[in-house]
Amino acid sequence: MELAHSLLLNEEALAQITEAKRPVFIFEWLRFLDKVLVAANRVDVKEKQKKLVEQLTGLISSAPGPPTRKLLAKNLATLYSIGDTFTVFQTLDKCNDIIKSKDDTPTYLPTKLAAVACVGSFYEKMGRMLGSSFPDTITNMLKALKTAESQGRSEILLSLQKVLNGLGGAAASCHRDIYKNARSLLTDRSMAVRCAVAKCLLELQNEAVFMWTTELENVATLCFKALEGSNYGVRVAVSKLLGTVMATALMPKQAAVMRQNVKRATLDEVLELMATGFLRGGSGFLKSGGEMLKGGGSVSREVRVGVTQAYVVFVTTLGGQWLERNFATFLSHVLDLVSHPRATQTHVEAVYSRRCVSFMLRSTLGGLLGEKAQVASGKDICQAISKQMRAVEAVVNDTSGENKAGAADVSASQHVMVCALKELGSLVQSLSATSSPLIQEPSIGLLETVSSVLLHPSMAARLAAAWCLRCVAVALPYQLTPLLERCAERINNLKSSPEAVSGYSFAVAALLGGCTSLVVSIAEDLLRTAAQNSRLSLQRTQAGWLASGGPSLVRYHLPKMLLLWRNAEKARGDSFTWQVTLEGRAGALCAMRSFVAHCPELLTEDVIRRLMTPIECAMTMMSHVPSVIKVHGTHLKASAAMVRLRLYDILALLPPKTYEGSFNALLRELVAEFTLTDNSANTTTSLLRSLCHYDDSVLMGSWLQETDHKSIEDQLQPNSASGSGALEHDPSSIYLRVPMGEAMPGPLPLGVSVIDASVALFGVVFPHVSFKHRLQMLDHFAECIKQAKGVRQQAVQLNIFTAVLSALKGLAENKSTLGPEEVRKSALALVMGALDNPNPILRCAAGEALGRMAQVVGEATFIARMAQYSFDKLRSARDVVSRTGHSLALGCLHRYVGGIGSGQHLKTSVSILLALAQDGTSHEVQTWALHSLALIVDSSGPMYRGYVEPTLSLVLTLLLTVPPSHTEVHQCLGRCLGALITTVGPELQGNGATISTIRSSCLVGCAIMQGHSDSLVQAAAISCLQQLHMFAPRHVNLSSLVPCLCVHLCSSHLLLRRAAVACLRQLAQREAAEVCEYAMSLARNKDSTDSTTGRASDARPGTGARPGTGARHLNITETGLEGVLFGMLDRETDRKLCHDIHDTLGHMLSSLAVDKLSHWLKLCKDVLAATTGVVAPVDLGKEEDDSEKQDEIDDDIMFTALGEDNNAKPSVAPRWVTRVFAADCLCRIILLCENADKTHFDLAGARSAKAKNPKGDLLVLHLSDLIRMAFMAATDNSNQLRMAGLQALEDIIKKFASVPEPEFPGHVILEQYQANVGAALRPAFSPDTPSDITAKACQVCSTWIGSGVVSDLNDLRRVHNLLVSSLDKVQAGKGSSSQLYSESATTMEKLAVLKAWAEVYVVAMKIKKEAESRPVKEVKAGEEDEEQEEEEVGADILPPDSLIMLVQPELPSLSRLWLAVLRDYALLTLPAEFSSQLPPDGGAFYTPETIDTARLHYRGSWAPVLHAVALWLSSTSFGEGEEEAPAVPPQASGAPVYPQGNPGPTQSLEDLIKDRMHLMLGVSIEFLCFPRAEEPIEHVMSCLQALCTLLDSPCARTHISEDQLLGVELLNVLHRLLLTRDPPAVQLQVTAVVQETIRAAQDHLTQQRDTQGKEGGGEKDALSLRGEGGETGELLPGKSLVFAAMELMVFILVRHLPQLNTRVNESPSHLPLRPQPRLPEESTRLVAHTVSILAELPLLCSPAGSMTILPTVLFLITGVLKETAVKTPDNSIPLPVSAALQGIKTIITSPLARAEKTPTQWTGLIRSSLASVLEYSQPDESRPNMDEVSMLTAMTLFLLSASSEVIGVTVLQQGCMERYRNALLSSDPWVQARCYQLLLSVFQHPSRALSTPYIHALAPLMVEKLKGVERSRPGTVTELQAVQEGIRVLENLVGMAEEQNRVQLLALLVPTLVSYLLDDKAFSSAPPASKGLHEFALQNLMRIGPLYPAAFKTVIGAAPELKTRLESAVRANQASSKAKAAALLAQPTVQAAPTIKLKTSFF
Repeated sequence: MELAHSLLLNEEALAQITEAKRPVFIFEWLRFLDKVLVAANRVDVKEKQKKLVEQLTGLISSAPGPPTRKLLAKNLATLYSIGDTFTVFQTLDKCNDIIKSKDDTPTYLPTKLAAVACVGSFYEKMGRMLGSSFPDTITNMLKALKTAESQGRSEILLSLQKVLNGLGGAAASCHRDIYKNARSLLTDRSMAVRCAVAKCLLELQNEAVFMWTTELENVATLCFKALEGSNYGVRVAVSKLLGTVMATALMPKQAAVMRQNVKRATLDEVLELMATGFLRGGSGFLKSGGEMLKGGGSVSREVRVGVTQAYVVFVTTLGGQWLERNFATFLSHVLDLVSHPRATQTHVEAVYSRRCVSFMLRSTLGGLLGEKAQVASGKDICQAISKQMRAVEAVVNDTSGENKAGAADVSASQHVMVCALKELGSLVQSLSATSSPLIQEPSIGLLETVSSVLLHPSMAARLAAAWCLRCVAVALPYQLTPLLERCAERINNLKSSPEAVSGYSFAVAALLGGCTSLVVSIAEDLLRTAAQNSRLSLQRTQAGWLASGGPSLVRYHLPKMLLLWRNAEKARGDSFTWQVTLEGRAGALCAMRSFVAHCPELLTEDVIRRLMTPIECAMTMMSHVPSVIKVHGTHLKASAAMVRLRLYDILALLPPKTYEGSFNALLRELVAEFTLTDNSANTTTSLLRSLCHYDDSVLMGSWLQETDHKSIEDQLQPNSASGSGALEHDPSSIYLRVPMGEAMPGPLPLGVSVIDASVALFGVVFPHVSFKHRLQMLDHFAECIKQAKGVRQQAVQLNIFTAVLSALKGLAENKSTLGPEEVRKSALALVMGALDNPNPILRCAAGEALGRMAQVVGEATFIARMAQYSFDKLRSARDVVSRTGHSLALGCLHRYVGGIGSGQHLKTSVSILLALAQDGTSHEVQTWALHSLALIVDSSGPMYRGYVEPTLSLVLTLLLTVPPSHTEVHQCLGRCLGALITTVGPELQGNGATISTIRSSCLVGCAIMQGHSDSLVQAAAISCLQQLHMFAPRHVNLSSLVPCLCVHLCSSHLLLRRAAVACLRQLAQREAAEVCEYAMSLARNKDSTDSTTGRASDARPGTGARPGTGARHLNITETGLEGVLFGMLDRETDRKLCHDIHDTLGHMLSSLAVDKLSHWLKLCKDVLAATTGVVAPVDLGKEEDDSEKQDEIDDDIMFTALGEDNNAKPSVAPRWVTRVFAADCLCRIILLCENADKTHFDLAGARSAKAKNPKGDLLVLHLSDLIRMAFMAATDNSNQLRMAGLQALEDIIKKFASVPEPEFPGHVILEQYQANVGAALRPAFSPDTPSDITAKACQVCSTWIGSGVVSDLNDLRRVHNLLVSSLDKVQAGKGSSSQLYSESATTMEKLAVLKAWAEVYVVAMKIKKEAESRPVKEVKAGEEDEEQEEEEVGADILPPDSLIMLVQPELPSLSRLWLAVLRDYALLTLPAEFSSQLPPDGGAFYTPETIDTARLHYRGSWAPVLHAVALWLSSTSFGEGEEEAPAVPPQASGAPVYPQGNPGPTQSLEDLIKDRMHLMLGVSIEFLCFPRAEEPIEHVMSCLQALCTLLDSPCARTHISEDQLLGVELLNVLHRLLLTRDPPAVQLQVTAVVQETIRAAQDHLTQQRDTQGKEGGGEKDALSLRGEGGETGELLPGKSLVFAAMELMVFILVRHLPQLNTRVNESPSHLPLRPQPRLPEESTRLVAHTVSILAELPLLCSPAGSMTILPTVLFLITGVLKETAVKTPDNSIPLPVSAALQGIKTIITSPLARAEKTPTQWTGLIRSSLASVLEYSQPDESRPNMDEVSMLTAMTLFLLSASSEVIGVTVLQQGCMERYRNALLSSDPWVQARCYQLLLSVFQHPSRALSTPYIHALAPLMVEKLKGVERSRPGTVTELQAVQEGIRVLENLVGMAEEQNRVQLLALLVPTLVSYLLDDKAFSSAPPASKGLHEFALQNLMRIGPLYPAAFKTVIGAAPELKTRLESAVRANQASSKAKAAALLAQPTVQAAPTIKLKTSFF
């Protein structure tokens, strides 16, 4: 393939390859040329032009295939337009000669077609440059057209289209000829030709004025004729032609009008013309008068559907503004269509016409108009409805009977009503909350109008009105309750009118979504009174049952229902009574079915048993009905069928086991039903398509389900009544769930529905039937088929096959087998017989059944037999039918058995199918064979790898040769290619020769399909490229793929748009940046192409581009692809498509938003800021008085603007759904920025970054935009958008609350937006706002108040007042407010308000606490000054209690409400088995009906409430003194808020405290026991903080310590929490709770000891025994608090310091631990906290108990000391170390040391601990950075705190001295200094016994060290400090010595000090440390002298040189500072304080 990539065709390479591969090689070269010519240098091209032209023209006559000729023509034209045009006329003549040639052989055909294609291309590219040659060319082509066969005809027409396109108005002379020749071909046999003619004429009408003036009627008639017998493609093309011509006739193009003075058609004329097509079809105008008189046949459905599409094209072409102005006319016209008698000759025809009209309205109104215009058109529809209704009422009320014609009008009016109401419903539903102006405006009176239709005489209209009301209730939920109440009331008042009863009950049933118990009683009443009044009983019966069928209703009234269902049978007699009975039965069964479908959780054994009674009665009755019908007449048939339908429906939902006894009777009924035994009509089921496999759609044509025209194309499907769904066929569907993707339920006519239901039930029952019966039924089926004849046989066969498929599917789902040999044989015979049935759908079903049988039987021999049968058949058969059927059979076998099961047949199957696929004579055979091949490739997976190459080469050959008009073949080729790519899979990345070939073949295949004209084939190409991109991303060229996808986004074909978006979604996941870049390049090219072509394209938005105008049609502007996708969201309704667009935008957002921030924010802003309505946005500031002017201007614009190109205007403003998506994107952008870089939230940093890099973009710089967008969204009409806006606002506040404003220190940047935030929140608190919005707004309020942004109380009040107002709502109690929303909505709102208050209160208390803990500065001055100062500082500094001041007034009521919330929550969290304990009338804020939804709301809001209650309880010491507060909710207003009774004076304070404690602890422990993974961590934190706060208060402490098991349980739960939740914050909070619990227990113990001590002073023993462990010292797990605490503490320590776990170190698998890195900050705090708790534990135990835990405690504490005592750079003491030291002290000095019972144990423990410390402090290479100081400190603690008896053991003494000695000799001056300090404390120990040995051992060493300083003076401050500390120790020793020994000691000290002094010269040059030493020594000497005068003199006298040095130093000092000396001498006794202070004093 590489060889093909050259400018000239590589002829040597071509000659070397095989014949078969040459076309591929040539195609590849042409592809390369196509890319290269445009980019190549013109000079190069001109050099080689001659040779190139030769090669290319040579190819024309080499019989190229369709894709090749297309490329060839394109390249030739490009070559001439780039290079010289000398030879172009020669080439043109050559082509013309070929076209003239008389050779008609099939082999010469490709050459002719290639020539035709070239001519078309030349003219398209060069247009008028070819000047005068065009008349000959056109004449020549028209001549050829007459004789050509179909392929030639379509190719010539398409070429003519190109010629016309290129020449424009220049070819006017030939227009008439072309028109005359082309129009006759509009009714050509070949559908491809019809499409081509339509495209050609569409091009022609651009310039040929006559087409839309004089010839307009003829064009219309031609189009109608062309639609007869058309396929989908023709309908699309012809409707486009017809619609465009009509639109042009109405509004001609400027240029054309200027040239000729034409008469414009009026709107009425144009619409009248279209209407003839809709009503009379292609039979011409009134020429068919005779036919009319005979009441001629109805219009063919294809014509009607085509004209419907044409209407849509017509309106779309004229555009949205036109529709807005002319909507009333258009509406009345289309409604007239459906009221015309010709459109409604039979019921089914009427339904079809209605669907067509609905489609017209939905496609135009729904897509072209913006939201405001839609509301306006809603008004028009309302007026149309009320006008119709007035006419109907006039007829109905006309008793005199004069108005005979009126009756027909009434029946016609029902169809008008249905269409208008359906559209109104859809409109309201799509507008959702934005439709509120439409519903609220009294002048329209929408609800009144719709309700009036509920009294319409026709059932269809009544149902449509009910449906419309349901849509209103779905869009605006607050309308639901009033509507229901109104309907219920009217039913009660109008019981005498059958229409009223029926209509209002339909409405009630439709609204039943949220219902109250009122309805049931009315329904019951209607059923009871049914027997009283015969005229009404029928309606009443229907109505009663219908109203009692709604799902939510059945749930609560089950017992009543069961009773009614049982009574649904009464005495039967005459025909009317029978009818009522049957209706009653049907109604009851329907209600039961609704119950079974919607409340499966209530289906207990017992209920099913009770349901079976009426069901069995109904079954028995069914057997008598036929005889009853014989007696009473056939009018009972429908009612009987309805009963059967209901029966089958409910049985299909119940488990078959429950009705096993009735199988025989039931199966007889079912089989009779679908074999049409008692049914003379040939009704067929509609289920066959859905039971066949989705992939087979290409064979059955059901892919039409996936087009934009689905709703009308359904009418043309072959099965009975297809697409004729209507509500009146089954009224119950009005309250069932609407099936996915349907706008409105459309149940099929009763006849079809019953058969469908019987087939479905057959599938459910069949797997449970005995083999004998299965055989009987299968034989019976064969018999039925044999007996039926002709059309009836087809119908019976279809039904039987559907049933068999249904049964096989049921077997497969139940994993059961088909049965023994004879059953299989019978089934196989049945299926094989259908494989060669002429009906393709039956063949499909047979193939599918064969596959499913193989799956169910699952035996290799059986499968082999079936496969062999098909092989033999295919080898011998020559007819199309059996070849297609059996080839599909092979595919299905593989599909259901999979590659492994059918591996042995693979080779044969593939070879046979490959042979069939090459059969060029029958395209049908090719299609089926290729489809089966694709199935086999798919199911064989890797086993197919060996056949990939031959299959691939076949696929390529076919793609290059099969004519493009056979689109099915191409679609199947696409499926095969896709399957092959998947089979090769990831191998495609490889570089081997074979893989490269496979890969390039796949790419060529995709390229061919991309160039195909059919959308489905293009879609297949895209999905193949998508597969390729998944496996080999490097080899897919995005630069050409992305622009191609962008063009397809505007396609008029849904499947193509879907494929394009799906592919973009995949690309955007990996390479979003490249995708956007390539899309933008397309936009840039667009500008340049526009200027070169010079002619504006006239394709208008929304009509889908013509092949030639793809790029220009694309609206890619500076917003790029993202903008286009956002725009698509407004137009698209397909769910899957919208979902993929959301995903694509999401991927782009996550990878690009942070880098291109402004771009994305602008996108979101544009979408959110768009004003609704299409007219240019008017400045909103102006008053409305401009509107008249506006109208005048509009009239002027109308004539000028609309004729021009509409591309300039945006089609519609973004709809609310898109705006919601944009608001969500905004939140995502904020989140992405947060994860990307913190600078996004730092204004100062952002500004400096922007200064450095102006291109950089940071979020904080766009803050005003963010706030503005959130504000716009939060104040919109649409509720969903308001929610999204509030969410965005909350995110913004959370993320930016703490960002400081650099220009105003002490302020934050959000402060300037206070007004915006307030304004955004205010509307959400208005009374008519839905609860979910108010709830969200409360959340935002609390976030805003709690964020601390606003410091001024007055500013805060604005937002605070909103919360106060909503609190009043909450206090109103249950049942008082007018209920617009359901109870659960009220629950949600109230809880949100209380949660918001709780959050504010928590923040307020936090601020208050911080303010209290701050040291108060201005105490010195008087109180007044303090106030003054405050004022001076300014009012904007938050006074410490400001927030609390706001909350304080509400606290009394808030606290009660909060407690009520917690009580409710506690009850709601009870497990299901305690549900009987729940209060029967609900809680404070929920009702029993809404209990399930309420749970969710409580789950979201209990945590902050709990925290707030805890704060409140501990701050008011459990709410003392609140009894006096008045009960807040006045008792009159409905139920009181407290179901538990008011906690009034009746309860003692003790009980109250107890209750509240139980509540708080219960809720917390229940939650902490098992917090769900999805619970936010904030809830866990709130809960823990609440516990901490709670245990702060004395009442709570006593409570928890009195009941020890409670504490134990709490600790165990916390332990479990630690195992599941990691964050350090949680762990710290847990330790805080533990500490509070332990302290509580300690206080309790102390108190008990005190009371005991007071009572009996002598009983010392009893006193000491208090505490855990008692006499024996045993701690019981589960009962002991100490044990629980130890467990938890050990867990934390071992988790953070795994080295503590000795087991780890001893285990064989353990590697010696490397020195651990330093613990992170959080861990150190946690460990320190834990250690301090550990040290307190022994105090809770009795002496014996403490001996049990002390070994562990000491082991852990010394272990922590060892692990965490690590040197730090700044010599600070790590937190855990200081905690450990503190702990050691606590333990050693605890009272246990004095206990008499345990002296030996105690001594042993303390000694071994000291020994451990000594061992740990041993210098050791493995721990080079051990902190000796901490170890020494610990040692010293032991020495100072324990008695000398305990640690005065020689071994320990030796060790300690050894450590001190090491420290003194340490090289680190800091260690020396600390060692001196510690030694000082040891030397000063009061017990001489302890200190003396140390003094003796260590003093000499010290003196030695200090003497040595003279030789090495200190160089640093630290060294100086060490010396000073040493001297202090010596001084202290001197002071301690007895008088007589003092001289010797001074003799050591004084010379040392004197030796530190410097002489004058040395002093001046000495370093600072050295000077410091000199001064220190001098001061000390001057101080010692006066202290011990005698001894001092002795020493000085003994050594004269000392005296000299001292004197000179004193003199020098005096000279330098007399004053200083004087000051020093004045206070000689002050001792210098030690310069190193311990952080924590341990001593």
